[in-house]
Amino acid sequence: MESEGVNTEYAQRVGARLRSVRRQKGLSLQDVEAKSSLEFKASVLGAYERGERAISVPRLQRLARFYSVPVDRLLPDENGGPGHVVDLTAPGEGTAADARAEAIMIDLTRLSEVDDESLAPLQRFITMIQLQRQDYNGRVLTVRREDMRALACLIDVSPDGLRRRLDELGLRTSV
Repeated sequence: MESEGVNTEYAQRVGARLRSVRRQKGLSLQDVEAKSSLEFKASVLGAYERGERAISVPRLQRLARFYSVPVDRLLPDENGGPGHVVDLTAPGEGTAADARAEAIMIDLTRLSEVDDESLAPLQRFITMIQLQRQDYNGRVLTVRREDMRALACLIDVSPDGLRRRLDELGLRTSV
């Protein structure tokens, strides 16, 4: 169905990205309709997600604001895929099990409530991790060992000091 100049394949890839982000947010089509005060009707959003209907740029911008993600994260990558997740684990840095054992989970809801200017670099870095992983659930984020080192440097503490600081602020949850 390539009516009205719509590239069906691209519309389907855009739809797959829209569906992926919505699901990461833990929302059903009906949830989006209700929480957007009927701005995004479930039937229309479903048609976008199936690639049956093209979404306009202004509408895509409003949907990105609704999901609290950058607009470009609602678009597929240039290589034809629906978008890719960037693995931030450095090669040769132990096994996946080792990385998970040293990983921590940060409570993003709590982080957004903390009013501490010294954590601004941490908040920016966390946002960058979310963008690279295309992880927009907005509740928690698993921070890997390598990321812990970088985060610790940003707020001028050791990785253990970062863990303590996150615990003091109630930002760390168990993996």
